[in-house]
Amino acid sequence: MTDSTTELTILQPDDWHIHLRDDKALATTVPHAANSFNRVICMPNLVPPVKNTDEAMAYRQRILQHLQDSDISLERKAAFDPRMTLYLTDQTTAKDIEIAAKSGVVQAVKLYPAGATTNSADGVTDINACVDVFEAMEKHDLPLLLHGEVTHDHVDIFDREKRFLDEVLAQIIAKFPTLKIVMEHITTSDAADFVLAQGNQIAATITPQHLMFNRNHLLIGGIKPHFYCLPILKREKHQKVLLDVATSGSPKFFLGTDSAPHATDKKENACGCAGCYSAVHALPLYATAFDSVGKIDKLEGFASRFGAQFYGLPINESTITLTKTPLQVPSGYPYFDGQTLTPLMAGDTLPWSLKI
Repeated sequence: MTDSTTELTILQPDDWHIHLRDDKALATTVPHAANSFNRVICMPNLVPPVKNTDEAMAYRQRILQHLQDSDISLERKAAFDPRMTLYLTDQTTAKDIEIAAKSGVVQAVKLYPAGATTNSADGVTDINACVDVFEAMEKHDLPLLLHGEVTHDHVDIFDREKRFLDEVLAQIIAKFPTLKIVMEHITTSDAADFVLAQGNQIAATITPQHLMFNRNHLLIGGIKPHFYCLPILKREKHQKVLLDVATSGSPKFFLGTDSAPHATDKKENACGCAGCYSAVHALPLYATAFDSVGKIDKLEGFASRFGAQFYGLPINESTITLTKTPLQVPSGYPYFDGQTLTPLMAGDTLPWSLKI
């Protein structure tokens, strides 16, 4: 690291939670992710979802084909490594888990409570029916990734993460004490405290939007559809706790953008899609958040070390440099079939940018 006030060189980061979508969308999302990250854990909530290893390997090949067809550098093409996940359903078997663990391609299994977020209709309806699968995941050391919200209609949307911790996650941990679990995109102090209270097998990812914004940004002065994501932004007090734990140097928290592309007209309508698109400028966003509390020196651990350590993977050896040079976030990117893709903070200026 050089002068920490103006320039920061860190090991190349990984994104441990990203949505690339599929088919034509990959022409945009893959190069955007590959310019910043080496490994990315690709979410399986496609239509139809990625439910077994054969489907995961086929999806990975589609990603890599779009990577080769892109105009990013040969160095970035060689470094980019999409790590796959299986979509856990009520029909997933222990044999599916064994095959996935031996594949060398599937990094984890994703649990979406049915109806929790985009394309989650095939998600798990009964955690208690997953005993054999969780036992197999423990046996084969395959982590469980959780969208941590209950989905009961009567539960307030701002309370769904807390209820999940108490009613679902605590139960899973008690029954499967050695199962590696990542509580993805945590949004509350309750989740941060819960993760800190557990053993080293429990970790969490945090998105840039949950570090930088709270529900006031979403709702005051009119609803801002490009701040709408699930789990939804919470109170400022929760945002401050997330910043505290992300910048604390604790290896239990690491980078997962949850970058989720939705065409602009799908976001800006009467029933806007949930998801923030941040893959292109995620590192300047995180740098801005860390620098806002004087902890820019903690970014490398969060972005480049702790996730790899949790997953038992080697630390990247290449580096990337951020500079305190203003970056104006583009108002949009071309997307497939003539659509546009609006990024998080479109048109705004960030104090940090990537050094080319």
